Amino acid sequence: MKADLAFKTSVVSDITPALLAIGRDSFPDALIGALRRAAGVGHCMVFSFAGARSAACLLDVGNIPIGGDLGTAYSEHFHLSDPNRDAVFEGQAQTAPIVLPNFARRMYSDSYRKIFFDDSDIVDKFASAIWVDDTCYYVNFYQITEQGRFNRNQIARLTAIAPVVTAAVARHFQRDAIDADPMDRLKTLFATAEPFAALTGREKEVCLRILSGLSSEAIAAELGIGLHSALTYRKRAYDKLGISSQNELFAIALRLMASARRLN
Repeated sequence: MKADLAFKTSVVSDITPALLAIGRDSFPDALIGALRRAAGVGHCMVFSFAGARSAACLLDVGNIPIGGDLGTAYSEHFHLSDPNRDAVFEGQAQTAPIVLPNFARRMYSDSYRKIFFDDSDIVDKFASAIWVDDTCYYVNFYQITEQGRFNRNQIARLTAIAPVVTAAVARHFQRDAIDADPMDRLKTLFATAEPFAALTGREKEVCLRILSGLSSEAIAAELGIGLHSALTYRKRAYDKLGISSQNELFAIALRLMASARRLN
């Protein structure tokens, strides 16, 4: 149990900078930095599907020099032969992120393998997707030959962070995303939106600092309270929210931020 908690805490701390960069120009760099810390990811590409035959490359960042060319080729026609395509579109009715099957070269056609793996030096990939209304955001994480394939620990960490990262990517790329600072938006949600509105003032302060990436020790120091008190406030807040981890706290916050966007 303690090992599992430490694992989740480490993973969430790694991706916090990307979550706080949502809506900012710094998001691509923050995202690849977070992915490298969390799971050693070399490159990340994000595509959107707005219909069965329409695709666009939204983001290309990392260590693949021809990433831009790959994005164009995929968007123009290779998305139609992506073996993940069926799983992505079958998940359209879901509101939660979809973690897609593990990579295997045999899943791809000869022409697909040549362009997207041989010519680009990609040796492994991990992917996830999320539907927001009629648009799908499809997030791909890559490794090149120099890095080798994702190991078991990296896959476990990617599996843990993929839902939150994918939701964050969708939030960032929604066209009418709010321009306000992410922490300002979170403070507004904590003040007005359920279930956060049910928390006491101190419980809100602790949760906001968890979302900003602070450790329990740092939270205690910043608020001028003891570590035991900080842990108690966190436990009380989690109990009221019906959660048990930082990952779940991030998921609630991102879901509420997306809901606020649809209502505006």
